[in-house]
Amino acid sequence: MKSVAVFDMRDFDEAEWFEKYSQELGLTLSTCPDAPDMENIARVTEGCECVDIITSQITREMMEEFAKSGIRYITTRTIGYDHIDLEAAKEFGIHVGNAPYGPNGVADYTVMLILMSIRKMKRILERTNIQDYTLQGIQGRELKDLTVGVIGTGRIGRTVIRNLSGFGCRILAYDLYENEEVKEHASYVPLKELWKEADVITLHTPLTEENHYLINKESLAEMKDGVVIINTARGALIESEALIAGIESGKVGAAALDVVEKEFGLYYYDRKSDVLDNRELAILRGFPNVTVSHHMAFYTDNYTRTVVRDSLQSCKLFMEGKKNPWEVC
Repeated sequence: MKSVAVFDMRDFDEAEWFEKYSQELGLTLSTCPDAPDMENIARVTEGCECVDIITSQITREMMEEFAKSGIRYITTRTIGYDHIDLEAAKEFGIHVGNAPYGPNGVADYTVMLILMSIRKMKRILERTNIQDYTLQGIQGRELKDLTVGVIGTGRIGRTVIRNLSGFGCRILAYDLYENEEVKEHASYVPLKELWKEADVITLHTPLTEENHYLINKESLAEMKDGVVIINTARGALIESEALIAGIESGKVGAAALDVVEKEFGLYYYDRKSDVLDNRELAILRGFPNVTVSHHMAFYTDNYTRTVVRDSLQSCKLFMEGKKNPWEVC
């Protein structure tokens, strides 16, 4: 039987699916509830050819340790793989794959965050919790009166646009590659026009060197006063300091962030008794018009089942030398 080392394996939701699909695929697993590090890699990966991770940061040093342990393939149970040092993977002869899940979970969550932001739901819930039932300061806006700019029209962005079309809002889109399906509900425009016209901007693009800090001091200056910013993609698409300054000045009317900069080592761990070194996150969480969740827009029952299944299928195909649709590097 083929062996796969599984890191960050969660007993409460993933374990049953790893057991089911490993048996169906004829795989043996070496599991660990923790993220891979320089202390546990050799122990967990002994006798394995493949590694299955989530959003753990995989550095060059760790990649070298994987190679020394005989690992030839790393799959991540996520769509994005910017947490993996791909150059190091190539250097040490390790292939990399991802496990794209259906777009509906993130798309649904995005629309929810848009509605929560324009209806000031964070403030409403905070008042209700202390039995403050006043209305002053919580008047919202209706989505039909707004222009929504969607940046990135891949599977998730397209699903967001399709969902938003039912609200009657004007929808603008930007992507390096236009999609005909999108044009049924949205108008593609240059990025500068989207900055200028959109009341709400939502991000659905992978993180690259070119779009790192896509939203920054300069791009914020081009946006409408009171713009609402939604990010369910990658934290480093937004420069946190610039966003904070925009919120403090009133340029940004609200923000909803499922992802933030420097989230590695924070999200998915219980850190309630720790002093955290992410000052920007602490500031953002404190604003009454900013909603922060911990990189979980994808997290549905369908997601959990499919990423476990597909990540293991990906490992099996790699070990058998067969064509692997999930391999990215």
